[in-house]
Amino acid sequence: MSRKITMVQAITEVFDQKLAEDDRVILLGEDIGVNGGVFRATEGLLEKYGSDRVVDTPLAEAGIIGSSIGLALNGKIPVVEIQFLAFIYPGFEQIVSHAARMRYRTRGQFGVPLVIRTPYGAGIRGPELHSESVENLFAHIPGLKVVAPSNPYDAKGLLIAAIEDPDPVIFLEPTKLYRAFREEVPEEMYRIKIGKAKVVQEGSDLSIFAWGAMVREALQAAKRIEAEKGWTCEIVDLRTLFPLDRDTIIATVKKTGRALIVHEAHKTSGLGGEIIAMINEEALIYLKAPIKRVTGFDVPVPQFSVEDDYLPTIDRVKKGIEETVSF
Repeated sequence: MSRKITMVQAITEVFDQKLAEDDRVILLGEDIGVNGGVFRATEGLLEKYGSDRVVDTPLAEAGIIGSSIGLALNGKIPVVEIQFLAFIYPGFEQIVSHAARMRYRTRGQFGVPLVIRTPYGAGIRGPELHSESVENLFAHIPGLKVVAPSNPYDAKGLLIAAIEDPDPVIFLEPTKLYRAFREEVPEEMYRIKIGKAKVVQEGSDLSIFAWGAMVREALQAAKRIEAEKGWTCEIVDLRTLFPLDRDTIIATVKKTGRALIVHEAHKTSGLGGEIIAMINEEALIYLKAPIKRVTGFDVPVPQFSVEDDYLPTIDRVKKGIEETVSF
């Protein structure tokens, strides 16, 4: 049975189901208990499962993540909430030096079944450090999986898969999409394989790669360009940022011969550059035009009064499509 729910409701449902099913699962984070989390993703769970399973932590990201690594090494499955992605920096050392390396360091004797979930991205008029998209910092680190859903259905299936994964997963939740729309999501538990992209729209003139909130921008831009010029775009929601789904990326570029990458992270050293390198290495002779990127700018994400000037818009994506197909 399914019903239409928002992304944040899908996430809350996962926690409820996994806490009930597996007593090893434990939620940790600032204000996740009494207040139900900054976006209310854990609302009602403290009353249902108690403070030993839904743990309000001190304001200390390094301590939260470090403690969770210890819990994971001792049989628990911690799911950590970091209130906003840019708040994660104090805990970055724990992630890259310990969580990501533990299986390698112990020659496979120990894993760290840890999920670190955090809102990311702009579009909600947040102040400084509340709207960052620095996903590539984590996609660069061996030993981590990095996931970014774009809709409620994927959020539920990917989060269940992340909680059941034997290694650490960075789970990025697009802040702008928490309550942006509803879609059909099954009540029962299901899994979406980490590392598998999804072609959300078939097309023949251009392949667009996006994730998180930018998938919707890409779909809207493609709809407009098809109405105006008759060009059709194949849109790929990467869903997992590491490991990338190499097979799907290469297959669609071979099909269309053109590629456009849309992400709200800064352009320089963003994940778009890695995707371009992958295409150049494996599908260069299929290209009919240079690969283009539509991204955020190489500046700090600005304050809310000019936030829309930073984000890739439908018009900017549309222009990128026009320049690539018309090359």
